[in-house]
Amino acid sequence: MHKETNTKYPTNTPMTEHQILERASEIIATKFVDGEEFISATSTKEYLTFKLAHYEHEVFSIMFLNSQHQLIEYKEMFHGTIDSANVYPREVVKAALLVNASALILAHNHPSGSPTPSESDKRITTRLIDALKLIDVRVLDHVVVGRTALSFAERGLI
Repeated sequence: MHKETNTKYPTNTPMTEHQILERASEIIATKFVDGEEFISATSTKEYLTFKLAHYEHEVFSIMFLNSQHQLIEYKEMFHGTIDSANVYPREVVKAALLVNASALILAHNHPSGSPTPSESDKRITTRLIDALKLIDVRVLDHVVVGRTALSFAERGLI
């Protein structure tokens, strides 16, 4: 009988914390790629926490969704410093068109641990919403990951 080996996560060496989180996010993503919808802020925050919480610098990522809000692709779009990342709406629009997304969930982490959105976070969210409206792509949420995760949609900010 053929036994499949996992070269990404060898069993003879202990996994690092980063590898464990990466593997957990892959398992969660599989659940959604198999057809479940990202309609719950709780499941979305859980998924994005596994993806972003371990970074020591800001990472701005996007979940590209189809018209049924199923995940097409998760992509880390912009990497920054310990407290900021430059986000370019033009690049976000291009990426959404490339995968034929109908909706997006924006996300980024705060390495400081506080998920409270800054004024800059609110401004870029508004700019992205406005740019994406022009191509009929909805922004469903913006999640900020710190020690916990905060949903703009749950807070009435979107």
